[in-house]
Amino acid sequence: MADLESPHASHDDIEREPPSRRVRIRIFQVALAAATIFVTAWCYQLHIALGLTATFLAKHILVALIASALRLPMRDVK
Repeated sequence: MADLESPHASHDDIEREPPSRRVRIRIFQVALAAATIFVTAWCYQLHIALGLTATFLAKHILVALIASALRLPMRDVK
């Protein structure tokens, strides 16, 4: 089977990316994380069950943001 390239950018591609684009992406990720935390806190004010559900959802959203920021290559599961 032919080796397929990872869909993620290589380290060289990341270094060639303009700094303004990297800063814009990081600011967007921080804004999304902050919005997730604020919405979760607001859900606790409405009802404890809604707050707990929002916490479980927020955990997945924040992990996805961290994973996208790391830009790690896909693992081969064998």
